[in-house]
Amino acid sequence: MNVIERIQEKESTIGIIGMGYVGLPLAIEFCRAGFTVTGFDIDGEKVRLLNEGKSYIKHIDAEQIRKCCPSFHATADFTGLAGMDCIIICVPTPLNKYREPDLSYVFDTTRAIAAHLRRGQLVVLESSTYPGTTDEDMRAILEEGGLRAGADFHLAYSPEREDPNNNSFTMRHIPKVVSGYTPECLEITAALYGQIIDKVIPVSTTRTAEATKLLENIYRAVNIALVNELKVLLDKMGIDIWEVIEAANTKPFGFHAFYPGPGLGGHCIPVDPFYLTWKAREYDFSTRFIELAGEINTRMPYYVVQKTIEALSRQGKSVNGARVLILGLAYKKDVDDLRESPSLKLMELFREVGAEVDYNDPYVTTPPRLRKYKLEKGSVPLTAENLGTYCCVVIATDHSVYDADFILENAHLIVDTRNMMKNGNGHSCKVIKA
Repeated sequence: MNVIERIQEKESTIGIIGMGYVGLPLAIEFCRAGFTVTGFDIDGEKVRLLNEGKSYIKHIDAEQIRKCCPSFHATADFTGLAGMDCIIICVPTPLNKYREPDLSYVFDTTRAIAAHLRRGQLVVLESSTYPGTTDEDMRAILEEGGLRAGADFHLAYSPEREDPNNNSFTMRHIPKVVSGYTPECLEITAALYGQIIDKVIPVSTTRTAEATKLLENIYRAVNIALVNELKVLLDKMGIDIWEVIEAANTKPFGFHAFYPGPGLGGHCIPVDPFYLTWKAREYDFSTRFIELAGEINTRMPYYVVQKTIEALSRQGKSVNGARVLILGLAYKKDVDDLRESPSLKLMELFREVGAEVDYNDPYVTTPPRLRKYKLEKGSVPLTAENLGTYCCVVIATDHSVYDADFILENAHLIVDTRNMMKNGNGHSCKVIKA
């Protein structure tokens, strides 16, 4: 039985490295399709919870994990990679403090695979990265032991398109871009993902697939930067950007609505554009358009803080010593995902100007471990009495559970970055759009 036949017969064992927002849903989907799956992660606590049938991600119900048993188990022992037929890498690709690609997670994972690599295995990278990562960097590491990509083992890239808590588009219904180092690598990868995805989109090279992922998120980053810049300009003109977007969105062609906010969040949109700008330097090319969009979006938390300072000043208050409550720590509504959340930057900036900052988020009740930020206090209760003790409430994430009327009634001052207070026009002195 060849590789594709083993995949079609569900005989192939699947190893997924990284049990986060991308890797865990992928593991569940392969289990549902009838495969035996092993989840690898360096976080022992995640491994323990998964093996107990528990979830640590809000939108993934524990019952989904329990239903995967006995086809699924998690481990921190990477020697088990030798027994996997297909290995999928779903690890973070953040930026370093200089906004340059940090591929340490990908390369460390690749070295772990290389130590146990055997003939016939398929290795797929799903993490967002610059073109050339798979067929240059990863391939060089994997081939150090003497096996050759495309001949002795199979190498591929297939960008993840996970959108946490998006109930309109499940993994099975989101077309999957796949690529391979060789035509045979592509064929095998397409066969693998075809078991769990309704529509597989093959492209000619791994670099094409890597660039596809970057384009998808650069497109969003640039358009969000456009409306963020217009937000600042139109505010000076006394025009509500949200009303403008709503009106423009009635055009049935040639316009797609993007919305402003306190900054960019998530694991892709704030990060991916800088992967391409970094790689472009290798070709002596300046990506001015992308860099400008990044600069605009990066400045948004500073704009929100400045608007808050001005609003407090109009009330005769100083931001120094003011108590500020951030509503929503997650980067978008109704999730518990803090990756690159602008709320974290907002808290840091408010502290720098002397404010006492707390947060409320029903989905992030206790401070998690973060790479760049240290949260010392958990979510405070959102009660009428509590709201009244803060000089200002900053709406950073518009979770559906938040009651706009309740907040409007009990807060002294509201800085709204998400247009949650759209019906609060009668309280113009109390509600500030930012």
